[in-house]
Amino acid sequence: MVTTVRPADLEERLERHARDVRLETLRLARIAGAGHYSGTFSAAELFAALYYYQLRIDPARPDWPDRDRFILSKGHAAIGLYPILAELGFFDPSELDTYTRLGSAFGDHPDMRLIAGVDFSSGSLGHGLSIGLGMALAGRVSRRDYRTYVMVGDGELAEGQIWEAAMAAGHFRTGRLVCIVDRNGLGIDGPTESVMAQEPIEGRFTSFGWSCQRIAGHDLTQILDAFDALGDEDDGPPQLIVADTVKGHGVARMENDVNWHVGNLGPDDYEAVRHEISGE
Repeated sequence: MVTTVRPADLEERLERHARDVRLETLRLARIAGAGHYSGTFSAAELFAALYYYQLRIDPARPDWPDRDRFILSKGHAAIGLYPILAELGFFDPSELDTYTRLGSAFGDHPDMRLIAGVDFSSGSLGHGLSIGLGMALAGRVSRRDYRTYVMVGDGELAEGQIWEAAMAAGHFRTGRLVCIVDRNGLGIDGPTESVMAQEPIEGRFTSFGWSCQRIAGHDLTQILDAFDALGDEDDGPPQLIVADTVKGHGVARMENDVNWHVGNLGPDDYEAVRHEISGE
């Protein structure tokens, strides 16, 4: 655990970044004609805290060997990640205007071969934690002290590969592996507890040797405190943060509505939602 003195205005700045994630998600979905609004909105504060506070990265050196790794296993939320990478300087923000267009680097899921700052090409869900475990073990072998962060959706916890990775991570004591569960309670098929019961999530991971925290995933104070409480021992227990979130958070018509997992806003609705998010 590292004692960190945080700037007084940090949470206010992160709130603005989370708002901008939601606004850019609206804009990019409008270009595409549809978008994964609600699962991106549930992760907006987590994205903001990761990229503007927690991750050790350098946009001028996207392949820096000692950078922290971030794997967006719930890759359909990439529509909210791209604007952050652009704002940080990994690429020109104007490139996002091509989102999902023919020949664009920016698809519905991220491609690490095409986009600077992306460490993992996602597609089928459930693979990210295994990839993160491999990266964490590679750091150990190469004697580098980076952390590997993996964000999974709670729907992914129904995938057997997640639990194979969780068991192996505990066995190998990959202390610099951090899994963040975006626990919004809904997948494309409905409530996760109806599709495949997951609770108690912390208890299941703890049984595999993980250190676990559970937080309110839209409360920036709790997110930052959880990050500050992470251990830094290479051979310590792998670390889990279960972030309880609301799918569609910030837009009343989308909150906890499975029908907005993927959707499209008409012109009038687009403006109404944009005003709701921006507060104008």
